Amino acid sequence: MNFSARIVIIGAGASGIAAATKLLKYGFKNVTILEAQDRIGGRIHTIPFGDNFIDLGAQWCHGEENNVVYELVRDKNVLDSTGSVYYDYKCIRSNGDVVPDDVTEKLKEILDKAYEDKDDLLKNYNGSLGTYYKDSQTTTIPSIDRKIAYEFLEVHQKFAASYEGALSIYDVSGKGNLDYYTCEGDPVLNWKDIGFMTLLNVLMESNGRDFGILNKRILLNKDVSKISWDKKGIKPVKIKCTSGIEIEADHVISTVSLGVLKNSFEEIFEPELPGNKYRAIKGLGFGTVDKVFIHFPEKWWDDDFLGFTCQWRENDLKELRKSDFSWLEDVFGFYVVRYQPNVLSSWVVGQSALDVEKLPKSKQMEGIIYLLRRFLKKPDIPQPIDFIITSWHSNPYFRGSYSHRSMDTEKLYTGARDLANPIIESNGSPILLFAGEATHDHYYSTVHGAVETGWREADSICEFCTTKKSFSKIEL
Repeated sequence: MNFSARIVIIGAGASGIAAATKLLKYGFKNVTILEAQDRIGGRIHTIPFGDNFIDLGAQWCHGEENNVVYELVRDKNVLDSTGSVYYDYKCIRSNGDVVPDDVTEKLKEILDKAYEDKDDLLKNYNGSLGTYYKDSQTTTIPSIDRKIAYEFLEVHQKFAASYEGALSIYDVSGKGNLDYYTCEGDPVLNWKDIGFMTLLNVLMESNGRDFGILNKRILLNKDVSKISWDKKGIKPVKIKCTSGIEIEADHVISTVSLGVLKNSFEEIFEPELPGNKYRAIKGLGFGTVDKVFIHFPEKWWDDDFLGFTCQWRENDLKELRKSDFSWLEDVFGFYVVRYQPNVLSSWVVGQSALDVEKLPKSKQMEGIIYLLRRFLKKPDIPQPIDFIITSWHSNPYFRGSYSHRSMDTEKLYTGARDLANPIIESNGSPILLFAGEATHDHYYSTVHGAVETGWREADSICEFCTTKKSFSKIEL
């Protein structure tokens, strides 16, 4: 047994922290996490806002059954149902007219049916998920105003893009989308008034004031610039940081986002990664979804208000695209936030998400308030007392939000397994391992997927160090 093996984990997000804490519990003594930012959490980012906290990244526990996040906290009374906020919304057109409820319900029923049927219809489908949804609606649309139906579909495509983590739902593979498994139970469990950071504290056995069992093992502001590995396995892996420090390791677990890998994997790894890794990094999809949070001095909406979607009429949309507010086309709706009585939230998707990150905060807020006032016909909506739009693409340590199965995934005959497979040296030792949501076969884009992959790689190292079993492929 070699519990003195030097193990370095790149990234203190959910997968990195899950891997580190499990390795410590196995008895490994030399475990270090290198985190590029001045905080832990990765795409879990809980901050004070409004009456308590908000999550700029991961926000919900998606499901209960077979969900390790839910299992970790189920007895701690930290989760609550979000209810029907993202289903019982109103649909409002850009002239302020509310689409009648009976029309909205008919259109929702069509999309519900398309979602229910997709497991069967997408098995041999060669098109995108966007084309599938579009065809499902246009072939079964009831006898209602076609313009309203088209507007509704456009909103749904943007909503779906936010769920899939894609710049466009037409980038998402229809067949590949079946790789994703949902966990039975409530799909949008919120973290009450404390935030997703709660999960990391549970993993670290922390009281929230320190890193718990990972104290002195997480090194912040350590941006890794080079990972050098020896194909023959004679030399240890060398990790170099931009600060100049160098660390040697027997095993390295990389948990950096797929966005970072796409942007700079050729510069980070030396020698270059094998072909299957190259195809996976190129072929798996990774888009940007940015969140909007608006804190008002008081609640100006009715108690039964849950939210609404923004349906742009054709002529209004043409005018919008000519203006400085063209990015508002991809802000698809506004919703209440549980445990935040004076806060509304929204999302920005598509190319507009990348564009809005470049704008000053004043221009961002001006556009969002314009949108609310226009669609709700409320010119007296007050100015916010606090406002934030995330910038996941601009952040060099993420370069986006989360992964999906793209059309290129199919074309390149690749998948999460290729990204997850470790680099093995000649004696069978897994010297370079990969974790993170994008490496999960079925729970990609989720925190529970990220946690599972961190545990998976910790198990791989433990198995080798205790049995010296030679690794050839990963078992998921």
